[in-house]
Amino acid sequence: MELLGRPIDETETERRLRALVARNAQAGNGVIDLLNLVGGRAEGLLDRLPPSLRARLNETTEEALRRAAEMAHRSRGVVGDQPGWMARALTTSMGAVGGIGGLPTALAELPITVTVLLRAIQDVAVEYGFDPSEPAVRFDSVQVFGAAGPLERDDGANLGFLGSRMTVTGPGLNALIARVAPRLAAVLGQKLAAQTVPILGAAAGAATNYAYTRYYQDMAQVHFGLRRLAIDAGRDHSALCAEFRAMAQSTPGRAS
Repeated sequence: MELLGRPIDETETERRLRALVARNAQAGNGVIDLLNLVGGRAEGLLDRLPPSLRARLNETTEEALRRAAEMAHRSRGVVGDQPGWMARALTTSMGAVGGIGGLPTALAELPITVTVLLRAIQDVAVEYGFDPSEPAVRFDSVQVFGAAGPLERDDGANLGFLGSRMTVTGPGLNALIARVAPRLAAVLGQKLAAQTVPILGAAAGAATNYAYTRYYQDMAQVHFGLRRLAIDAGRDHSALCAEFRAMAQSTPGRAS
C-alpha cells in the first residue's frame, strides 16, 4: 500500500468525501428497471423461491462466500487486474446462462458469480493502491458484501460496515463471513427469484447480474475510497466514516 507524505488539505478532503457520498447515493439506481423487467417488488421476490431453498439460503451463501474468498485470491495469480466493465460483462453472460434453465442452473451459477463479484471488489481495491494479497485487504473485500443490497434503500444508516474492524486472522475472516452471509443471502435470494421468471429467466439473470456487479463495484469504491482518503488526509478512519455516514443520511438515497 502506497503512503503519501504530505496530507491533502481540508478542501480536497471534503470534495472527495462528497464525491463518495454521491457515489453511494446513486448505487443501485438502475435496479428499478430490473424490477419492471421481472415484474414485482423487491420484498416479494423471495416468496417465489421454494420454502426448502429459502430455509438453507444462509448456509448456501456462507459456503459460496468461503469458497469465493479463496478462489478470488488464487485467480489473481492467473488473471491480472481487470477493468470494471469486464467483470460486468462476465457476470452478465453468466446470469443469462444461469437463467436459461430456471432455478437449477441459477443455483449452479451462483457460486461462480459470487467469486467474480469478490474479484471485482478486489480490483477496485487495487485502483486505490491497496494490495489484495494482504490479509487486511482480503478482509475488507469480503466486508463490502455487508452493505445493504441493491434492491434495498441505504441512506447511510446501514453503512456501519464501513468503519467496523475485526481481528485479521483466519478465524476472524470466518467470523466475518458468518456475519455477512445472512445479508448477502437475502440479496442473492432476490437474484435467484428473478432468474426463475418464466420465459424471461435468461434476460432477468443477465440484468440482475449486471445490476449487482455494478452495485458492489460502487460500494467497493466507497469502502476503499474512504480508506484511501483517511490515509491521504491523515485522518482517523473511524472518524471519517462517521462524517461520511452523517453526510449520507442528509443526502437523498437510492430509491427502493
